[in-house]
Amino acid sequence: MPNIRNYLSLIKFSHTIFALPFALIGFFIAVPMENGSMDALWSSILGKKFLLVIICMVTARSAAMAFNRYLDRHFDAKNPRTAIREIPAGILSAENALLFVIVNCLMFITATYFINSICFYLSPVALFVILFYSFTKRFTALCHIVLGVGLSLAPIGAFLAVTGYFNWLPILFSLTVIFWVSGFDIIYAMQDVDFDQSENLYSIPSTFGKATGLRISELLHLLSSICIIIAGLIGGFHWIYWIGVLIFIGMLIYQHQLVKPNDLSKVNIAFMTANGIASVVFGIIVIIAVFLQYGW
Repeated sequence: MPNIRNYLSLIKFSHTIFALPFALIGFFIAVPMENGSMDALWSSILGKKFLLVIICMVTARSAAMAFNRYLDRHFDAKNPRTAIREIPAGILSAENALLFVIVNCLMFITATYFINSICFYLSPVALFVILFYSFTKRFTALCHIVLGVGLSLAPIGAFLAVTGYFNWLPILFSLTVIFWVSGFDIIYAMQDVDFDQSENLYSIPSTFGKATGLRISELLHLLSSICIIIAGLIGGFHWIYWIGVLIFIGMLIYQHQLVKPNDLSKVNIAFMTANGIASVVFGIIVIIAVFLQYGW
């Protein structure tokens, strides 16, 4: 009988740290734009809308990850690296995983209904993007970009939840996420080059080779760094923001020092540790910068 721990393992709940800080950034830069006061920032933390944004973030990612595991279950069973995952290992049935996807999708849509009309109307679009990613490795090496687009909806969605309109600042943070996530997903995909080629699955490393894949990853991370710098210039944040930028970019550089085409032994450190630090620390510093900017 599956328990909650099995489902948390299925969706790699700890990986929520990649996108959640950027959702919080989108939320907290929106509050002063909409209300323009310090009191609004403090009250927003305990507000209903903040809770709803967290629910949307968690349920959307949970649906996407579980759907990916459901759709890839036959490939996972063949791959020695992934054969221990919950569905191929028999810990969770495919039917239970699919039901979990459906429940999370319904919870996501319900939460957007209580946020505002634009989030509710766009919720099927968001779900389509994040679920569609799981199909892309079957026909395009650009699957990494699609994953990045899916996670990049976090800052825009959180901003829309507060304001109900679009703005260039959260879009720049979303572009940061697209290039950042795409870059580190390429690094992660290097572990399965031989398997992907044998199963006619697409990724940038399996299509262009590991060395070229790393160069493309570096380019994407350069673009991510440029976007995060432009966001800082446009946002006019407190000077502490730039400490966050240095740490974020430093973590991008660090992970590229860890992984080489002929040495993948530190891929997990690059993937989880470096990117986890980059996201969490940067998110905390940006939120602090917003509070300081409005007179904390």
